[in-house]
Amino acid sequence: MPVKYVPFVPEPVKGQAVLQNFNRVLRYKGADDTAGILERGMPLYEVEKQETAGKDESGNLIIRGECVSACAYLQEQGIQADLVYIDPPFASGADYAKKVYIRRNVKDTLGKTKPGRELDAEDLRSFEEKMYGDVWEKEKYLNWMYENLMAVKSIMSETASIYVHLDYHIGHYVKILLDEIFGEENFRNEIIWCYSTLGRPDDRFAPKHDTIFCYGKSKDAYFNTEGARVPYTEEYIKSHFRDRDDQGRVCRKRFDAGKWRTYYPDAGMIDNDYWLIPYENSMAKTRVDYATQKPEALLEKIIKASSDKGMVVADFFGGSGVTAAVASKLGRRFIHCDIGVNSIQTARDRLKANGACFDVLEIQDGVRLYRNPVQTMEKLRSLIPGLKTDRSAEKVPEETEDDSGVDPGKFWAGYISDSKLGTVPVYLPNLLDSSDRFLSRAFLNRLIYQILPDLDSRIKKVIVYYIDIIDEGEVKKRIAENDRTVVEIELRDLKEVLDDVIVEDYAEFHMEHTEASEENGAAERFSVTVDRFASDRVQGKIDMFNRKGEQTKIKAGKKFIPILISDEGLEMIDFLSLDCSASEGVWHSDAEVKIDKVGRVVRDGKMTGVFWNGKIDSEQRPLRLKIRNICGDETIWNL
Repeated sequence: MPVKYVPFVPEPVKGQAVLQNFNRVLRYKGADDTAGILERGMPLYEVEKQETAGKDESGNLIIRGECVSACAYLQEQGIQADLVYIDPPFASGADYAKKVYIRRNVKDTLGKTKPGRELDAEDLRSFEEKMYGDVWEKEKYLNWMYENLMAVKSIMSETASIYVHLDYHIGHYVKILLDEIFGEENFRNEIIWCYSTLGRPDDRFAPKHDTIFCYGKSKDAYFNTEGARVPYTEEYIKSHFRDRDDQGRVCRKRFDAGKWRTYYPDAGMIDNDYWLIPYENSMAKTRVDYATQKPEALLEKIIKASSDKGMVVADFFGGSGVTAAVASKLGRRFIHCDIGVNSIQTARDRLKANGACFDVLEIQDGVRLYRNPVQTMEKLRSLIPGLKTDRSAEKVPEETEDDSGVDPGKFWAGYISDSKLGTVPVYLPNLLDSSDRFLSRAFLNRLIYQILPDLDSRIKKVIVYYIDIIDEGEVKKRIAENDRTVVEIELRDLKEVLDDVIVEDYAEFHMEHTEASEENGAAERFSVTVDRFASDRVQGKIDMFNRKGEQTKIKAGKKFIPILISDEGLEMIDFLSLDCSASEGVWHSDAEVKIDKVGRVVRDGKMTGVFWNGKIDSEQRPLRLKIRNICGDETIWNL
């Protein structure tokens, strides 16, 4: 449950095309619910510090949690952002997944580079490695974005700017929301980012640009004129700089804005609002194998133009960590926020390798199971005893009913068969939509007056799972007073289902100590060797991959080569870290090893080129060991 609710402030700009106005025109669903959410405020949860990197009090933050909850925390702490860049889901209808690689077997003595067997995203689409599904109903998406944008505005300084990165799928609708929230007069630019990669269709012009809307929090939004300049090309200088000043220097004189102005070739010019920036290729050093990664050059232009050194740059859909990485390199402070652990780990490793100082925080909203909401939603249905999803308990009109099973777009997640009550429909909140997490009065009204009357007359009971609730006693009283049907409503706390279901990874290891020698001047060393590692989650994924692959190959009449893990299981390890500073509490990574996809060691952020031998070393006595498996799950052991 939230500690409290923090107000969304300030209010949307008055006199603009407010949500309610175009709701009447477009029959925009959910606007009333969104208004209720804004009135209630942003949920403020307990926040736990997971790790501290570096010894400086930088104020840099990596936050795992939703945008709205993160903004509630920042507002409560009095932290403001001077520049916000967000690259939210585009409502594109695409699924995004991370490829998983089985590492090289450390017991292989052939001395050859053996790339790990790749588990492709297509093969893992129904498994944990789906990062997020960018599939939305338009109204749901716009209400969700409205809430997020209002939250972001509440933590922006008065001179801050926001850049919202979208494309043709939904950008034109979000522009209306931005006009309302920030005011049409505070619109600064519609930037077109052009690129040439990602394939070409045969039946239309190739869509090769994204749109970035830039707004100021106020008319005083900071703009770094010098940072926004780009050098003149040689051709431009030759064709335009043909004058001389009083000292004989080459220049360009022109009558502009009512007076004569002098321009010099070394000053450069403010860039146009269309940017030709290529995607970074797969061989670039800045590539981090993240599906939606944006190029550093893109963020460098934005950060240089709308911030200065020491200012705070925030990204609430942080993804690969490119915003934080570039901000850190340019001397800005950063806030990286994302709901997915894969994003948090990717950004954390990237920033640690760059020598950045930061704290890693996790918002304790009580619904963590897997690394992101998509994975949790997929697992939830198997955790609820007796839940079936082969047909919907909801009465569906004949013209839309089919035999495909439960429609994920409908209200009920499935049903439970009870010997006395018969079919009992079950509702699960959508963890992908923060507004669905709260059992509100608006939800109750919809349930009582719209959903329940439409059920089959034989239904006697429904089960409603919730995460947050106003007051359970008040809700039950409201149900008793207003339920005009004979259907019983049973409320259940979803957090109780999620408790104690995580099976941690298993490891056997031993530690060796080499004392310093005066004769050879060698430093004291501690070495932790992992003898055996096992992960039920990873092994389950591999088993599923093998079964599916075998069935596919048999049908095609081809031979299938299964993925086999050695008895030691070290191929399933992605990352190790030693804490030599504390035996409990906040993690301090005093030594770390990351194993790349072909088995080579990246030690403390630097590529060594050698293959991992199963060990991690430190000059201080390690107190704790952390191991991250190839799917991103982390487990800590005391040494």
